Amino acid sequence: MREQLAKLSRGHDLVKAFNCILKRWASFTLFLGDGRVCLSNNAAERGLRGIALGRKSWLFCGSDRGGRRAASMYSLIVTAKMNGVDPQAWLTDILARIAAHPAHRLNELLPWNWTPGSAIAAQAA
Repeated sequence: MREQLAKLSRGHDLVKAFNCILKRWASFTLFLGDGRVCLSNNAAERGLRGIALGRKSWLFCGSDRGGRRAASMYSLIVTAKMNGVDPQAWLTDILARIAAHPAHRLNELLPWNWTPGSAIAAQAA
């Protein structure tokens, strides 16, 4: 790829594309060294499909601030679903606990670390 890049003029359209991939080469080839890394992002694309389908319905969030909040909520909900967690149960639990939860242990509330039993254990403590 570097050889091809050297043959192109600086203004060629492919130069930007080549430079983009070369800057991210380590990330791009990560799946070759670690079999756990998925080659595609199909799961993420499927997770966002519902948002794309409802785009016209959600065109007006009231304000830019409302739009940013909606985007944050969609991200949280899809992340929970992708980790096999019921978004409503997870959000209900963590929103009730987050104010009293130590900041250095926030990772315990992330969807991939959270379990429904953690809510019961926290109340018992």
